[in-house]
Amino acid sequence: MVSKKGLPVKILHILRSEPDETVEKFTVSINMDNTASVVMLYEDPVNWSALVDKIFENDKVICWW
Repeated sequence: MVSKKGLPVKILHILRSEPDETVEKFTVSINMDNTASVVMLYEDPVNWSALVDKIFENDKVICWW
C-alpha cells in the first residue's frame, strides 16, 4: 500500500488483548511494504496522551479486540 505522496503507509495497530495466531497473521500480511507500530492496551500502564498522538501520526489505525 502506498500513500498519495508515494510513501509507505504508516499503520498503527491497537491491541486490546493479547493477539492470537489469527490476529498475528493478519497484522503481518497488512504490514507488508508499510511502516507499522503497535500499542498494547493489555499491558499496564498505558500512556493515553502518547496513544492519541500516535493515532494522529499514522495514516491508518486498526483496533484489535
